[in-house]
Amino acid sequence: MASSVDAMMLSLLICSLLSVPAYSFQPAASIIQNKHILSIHQETNHASSFRLNGWVHGSDGEWEWEEDDPTSAAATLTSTLTPESIDATATPSLPGGSFRPKQSLGQNFLRDGNTVAKIVKAFVKDATETLDKKNGVERDLTQSDLRAVELGPGAGALTDSLVPALGSNNLQCIEIDPRSVELLGEKHPSLRVSHLDVLQADYPSIADEEGGPLSIIGNLPYYITSQILFALADASHTNAVRSATVTMQWEVGKRIVAPTRCKDYGILSVVFQLYADCKIHFKIPPTVFYPQPKVDSALIGLHFLGPSQLRRRLAGVSPAHLRTVVTATFQQRRKTVRNGLKQLALTVYEGDKERVQQFFESEPLPLPQSVQDAIDAGDEFALAQQLPSDWVKKRPEELTPGQFVEITRLLYGTAGAEESPLGRKVWRKLKHGT
Repeated sequence: MASSVDAMMLSLLICSLLSVPAYSFQPAASIIQNKHILSIHQETNHASSFRLNGWVHGSDGEWEWEEDDPTSAAATLTSTLTPESIDATATPSLPGGSFRPKQSLGQNFLRDGNTVAKIVKAFVKDATETLDKKNGVERDLTQSDLRAVELGPGAGALTDSLVPALGSNNLQCIEIDPRSVELLGEKHPSLRVSHLDVLQADYPSIADEEGGPLSIIGNLPYYITSQILFALADASHTNAVRSATVTMQWEVGKRIVAPTRCKDYGILSVVFQLYADCKIHFKIPPTVFYPQPKVDSALIGLHFLGPSQLRRRLAGVSPAHLRTVVTATFQQRRKTVRNGLKQLALTVYEGDKERVQQFFESEPLPLPQSVQDAIDAGDEFALAQQLPSDWVKKRPEELTPGQFVEITRLLYGTAGAEESPLGRKVWRKLKHGT
């Protein structure tokens, strides 16, 4: 009983911290005094450090602000982003006349040079950290390695910094507004700009044309943020997208990184904590946009695992089946998992109530060997994958992404071969994309 109480305290603590801007954090020694919480960390986290919005809990028990490693590939490449390539003091130009932000497209143009510079540097860091390694040693990186794609450049605030930093040959944009397409063509004649709805973009085809996985950057429209993110998750099934550094509403960003037993924890949390390593880079105030939104924003970094590591986590579970289970439970998040899955189980077992009853009374399955190997290696995701014996009595927000994988395996079984396709369109809507 004590351990469950301590775990709940830890989740509530993290939830409260996530609602505080990163720059207002106090040294954690003054925040965390509870020895029970620290012992929970030591017992459940076999990794060398625990990360929380830029704070690192080291092996000595002290919390410190994480600084960029100056020897990393990301730091080497971002060091080329000098004031000559990114002028942090310059105000991005906003075209006048007929080019006014369209509410129908969710356009809020960036107008602060310092924010633009921070976003571009965070993008390069995310992209370089997810580049493939050869023989365990990072290659010497160039701008062409990033294969950068900007979504919805609008008036070009980010584009105007990305072009001199990366070169127009190493960047392409996807934009639905013909005014933006024309404007970017005038400012950067050699830049590739596709006049296309980002929701219809075929990321695997773009990746094939570019010769490898893409690095995504964008100031996303609030009203389609989730749909864009789901499209990127699907694209990671074929290793078409390796990273995404994107702005979004602060509340949505909190959902992506939310821990269990937290009101922000939901479908976005499960999907993206399964598919990627997620972090909030920083909070963005409304004042850096035109027009100013009524809410704060966040810059989120997603490092997608790629198909091989994702398959190891899924251990034969179909992403389509997982989507069905996660959706069914969170549609009734105030109810227990048993109540949330009752109708789905009846459908899967073709109305056989006896089999449905057996399913809900089933003991958790032994973890697959791939998951057990990950546990032995100290993998944090795998360490939280075992289902509790009373899983049917839990509410959805009490279950980790890995435990949702196990419920899906219990209900549907496995899809068979580990090399079976993960699916081209699972999380994105049927009407989006090819």
